[in-house]
Amino acid sequence: MTIAIVTDSTSDLTPELLAQIGVKSVPLYVLFDGKMHKDGLEIRPQDIFTGLKAGKKTPSTSQPSPAEFATAYTEALQVADEVLSLHISGQMSGTVGSARLAAQEFGGKVTVLDSRSVSMGLGLRVLRAAELAHQGLSMDEIVRQLEAAASKADIRFTVDTLDFLRINGRIGGAQALLGSLLNIKPILVVKDGRVDSGGRVRGHKKAVADLVEHVRKYTAAHGPTRVAVMCTPGGEEYVKEVRAGLSGIQFEDMGDHMIGAVVATHAGPGTVGVTLEPVTV
Repeated sequence: MTIAIVTDSTSDLTPELLAQIGVKSVPLYVLFDGKMHKDGLEIRPQDIFTGLKAGKKTPSTSQPSPAEFATAYTEALQVADEVLSLHISGQMSGTVGSARLAAQEFGGKVTVLDSRSVSMGLGLRVLRAAELAHQGLSMDEIVRQLEAAASKADIRFTVDTLDFLRINGRIGGAQALLGSLLNIKPILVVKDGRVDSGGRVRGHKKAVADLVEHVRKYTAAHGPTRVAVMCTPGGEEYVKEVRAGLSGIQFEDMGDHMIGAVVATHAGPGTVGVTLEPVTV
């Protein structure tokens, strides 16, 4: 039984990498400047941040329709016996709900899995799923390993400005002002499928040091670890600083990744983070 993998654009895997591993991605949407844009295909994070600086209104995001997933599943089932569909946390988006509605029309041939994560948290899960499917594992075994990976996976990140979190209802206005005045950088984590507080530090250098120390502690606790570094536009220099800090730590390097337009809409420019997962689960 061959298994095809379908995901969505919030995995933040490039089209080239997705093509290389044979995974189809269904894009989410960004409503910006009066138009609906397909994430990763018709809009980039930089387009949003440049537009906002020019005075355009803050964008909103939305999930694909069940019909779009149905099309992806139909195409996938032309070359595979089953489909595993992996998606952004249901706590963050209605995407997995759309996927499940579409899956009902395929007589049990499509299994939909909520990654309980986002960005490279989802991305690493997709890469693992493709690897396991290529090895010929069954659907049950792949799902079991992905769930085991999810229970141990970790995302930790910091944002350059609190404004985007405030606009999206994450924090109150007074806290946002206080943070900006004191140069406080929030440390954020993805926990149980939601973005949660992981602490706060003063200044971006301490925020970068926090991310590096977290990788050090995680690898010490979990052994061989896959690590991906991710950022939004404006965070490229922070990635270099994180990379410099990681020198000397042993891990399986899953590369640097640019966060896509949908996730960047909520995180804002200058975001940098790390995603970690045990090599063996």
